[in-house]
Amino acid sequence: MQSTRLEKIARLLQKELSEIFRLETAKMGGVLVSVSTVRVSPDLSIARAYLSVFPSERAQEIMGNINANEKGIRYNLAQRVRYQLRKTPELHFHLDDSLDYIQHIDELLASDGVKTDKTEE
Repeated sequence: MQSTRLEKIARLLQKELSEIFRLETAKMGGVLVSVSTVRVSPDLSIARAYLSVFPSERAQEIMGNINANEKGIRYNLAQRVRYQLRKTPELHFHLDDSLDYIQHIDELLASDGVKTDKTEE
C-alpha cells in the first residue's frame, strides 16, 4: 500500500512524463504515447512508468527509442520537477498492453457469437 506522498509524486511524474511524450510525439506525427500509470518505489529511487502506444504495431519500435533515450527523458523530467523534488528517480519504462488485451477479448467474444456492449449498438 502506497502512502499519500508516494501517490502525489507518482501523479506528478505521470503528468510531466505525459507532457514530455506529447511534445515529442507531436514531431513524429501519427504516433500517440500515453502514460497510463507510474509506480514509485518507497525510497523514491525508481519510478516505473507504464506506457500505452498507438498504433500498437509500432509499440516495440517506440519503446526501443524511449529506452534508448531514457537519460534524456530523465533530464527533461528533472528540469520540470526541480522545484518539487530534490532528486529525480531513475526511470524504467514498460509497455502497458491492457488495451490490446481488452480488444483481443472483445474480438474472441464476438467471434463466438456472444454479444458485447459494443456489438449490440
